[in-house]
Amino acid sequence: MCQLMGMSCNKPAATTFSFTGFSARGGLTSDHTDGWGIAFYDGKGCRVFQDDQPASHSPLADYVCQHPIKSQLVVAHVRKATQGDVQSANCHPFQREWLGRTWVFAHNGDLRNFRVPPGCRDTPVGTTDSERAFCSLMNHLRQHFKDRQQPPEWPELAPVLADFVSELAAHGNLNMLLSDGQALYVHCSTHLHQLTRHHPFPKAQLVDRDMSLDLGPLNAEGDTMTLLATEPLTRDEPWQALCTGEFRVYAQGQEVWRQVNPQTRAFPMACPDPALKSRPVLATIR
Repeated sequence: MCQLMGMSCNKPAATTFSFTGFSARGGLTSDHTDGWGIAFYDGKGCRVFQDDQPASHSPLADYVCQHPIKSQLVVAHVRKATQGDVQSANCHPFQREWLGRTWVFAHNGDLRNFRVPPGCRDTPVGTTDSERAFCSLMNHLRQHFKDRQQPPEWPELAPVLADFVSELAAHGNLNMLLSDGQALYVHCSTHLHQLTRHHPFPKAQLVDRDMSLDLGPLNAEGDTMTLLATEPLTRDEPWQALCTGEFRVYAQGQEVWRQVNPQTRAFPMACPDPALKSRPVLATIR
């Protein structure tokens, strides 16, 4: 099972603290050693860092941990391969452009026997079920809003995405983070947790690193931040588990839309393909 991390906030903020803990799951505190990636939205731009090395031992991940990159929307992923070999083309988050916006997608789960539909405009670059699902999703949006000249906003997108994602989830487990830089779209099949912080922010202690930080001086009155993660990133904070079949939308750090599909069910997690030889987990800590 891969690991997801996302952030939505009402003012640009750095994720160095959270990503320092999250990246440890890429080979230090868990065996997600098959690559990693993180996307930071910056206005209309999107900066994406990826590496097929274990996140806990990647010089590029170390750079991200040490250099604050402020953003209002972040999507991150550490990979444990179940479909598709270990290569940069299979690292999440994946990217596509539509109507002048960059969309990114990260997935945790396993979509059995899922194929891109015939005539799909978006073609996978790698060999994962995750990217095939993303291509199918983007193709659905292009068709549904085919007469649009300007990109739709989240109130229009949310119900369309929720219904289509429910169809994708029928193929297996679909824990996902999706964004166009305006909102963060989230679906839970098995494991996903949410934490919302309001001013004054607390002192937080990471689960995966022996590190704590007083977040109060780094934030001001009116600041709001919501974090999403497969498993809680910090101790002693009120993380809440999402339900199976739950689809949520976050904008400006707040939950703005929710739908639960009671017909969605959680599938047993697939074992990695024996042909995928993951790198050994290293024991050293930088």
